[in-house]
Amino acid sequence: MNKNELIEHIAKQADISKAAAGRSLDALIGAVRTTLKKGGTVTLVGFGTFAVGKRAARTGRNPRTGAAIKIKKANVPKFRPGKALKDAIN
Repeated sequence: MNKNELIEHIAKQADISKAAAGRSLDALIGAVRTTLKKGGTVTLVGFGTFAVGKRAARTGRNPRTGAAIKIKKANVPKFRPGKALKDAIN
């Protein structure tokens, strides 16, 4: 499912226009992005938790030359599914 298909599904299920569903989805994504950027977490009970993980600096290899390169530390978004989502899938 891509973003447009998700917007159509939201519009149909919530009985709203596709434009309103698109704005709602964009607002949700924006809120999650802003919260994670500040280092917070977003928990949707029954669905899961979005959080920020830290990836340590490390040494990697350039696949073309085999030369060692330094990879900087980074903050990465993580998602941990909730119990209800896991149960729904299994």
